[in-house]
Amino acid sequence: ADVEPDHGWHTFAADHLALMDHLGFRKFHVMGGCIGGSYCFEAIEQAPDRVAAAVLQNPIGMWENRDTWDAAVKGYNETVHGRDPSISQATIESFGRNMFGGDFVFSVTRDFVKNCRTPLYLQPGTDKPHPAHTSAEIAALAPDIEVQKDWRGPEFLQESIRRVRDFLARNTPK
Repeated sequence: ADVEPDHGWHTFAADHLALMDHLGFRKFHVMGGCIGGSYCFEAIEQAPDRVAAAVLQNPIGMWENRDTWDAAVKGYNETVHGRDPSISQATIESFGRNMFGGDFVFSVTRDFVKNCRTPLYLQPGTDKPHPAHTSAEIAALAPDIEVQKDWRGPEFLQESIRRVRDFLARNTPK
C-alpha cells in the first residue's frame, strides 16, 4: 500500500481528477455511496467547475460514532502492516486523522457544504457509520439539493434509478 503521512481525501480526489483527465472528461457527474459521498465532496471542492452534479448515497459522517472510525483506522493499520511492515504506525495514524479526524463528513467542512453551488442529490443514511443526523445536516446546509427519503430496499429500486437518472439528466451541461 502506498500510504504517506500527508495522504488524505485530497490525495484520492487528485487521483480521480487525473483519471478524468486521462479519459478526456472535462465535466462529469460523481456518485458515491458510503465513503463515496465524502469523495464526491472533495472532488467538488478541488474542481467545482468540473463536477456538474453529485449523488450522495448513504453518506458517512461523524455523529456519536468516533469509535466506528477509530476501529476502521485500527483495522486498516493491521491490514497494511500485514502486507508491508515497513509502513510505520505513525504514518497510518496520521493518514487516519487526515481521513477521519473531522467532525462532519470528514472531507469538507459545513461551511463548504453551505456554499456548495454544485447540484446535489441525497439518499440519506440511517445507521451508525452513515448517521441520519449527518444526512439531515447536509440537507439543511446545501443550497441546491434534492432528497429522496425512501430509497432503501427492492421496493424503491426502480423509483431510485428513475429519480437519479432524471436528476443527472437535468444537470448535464448542454
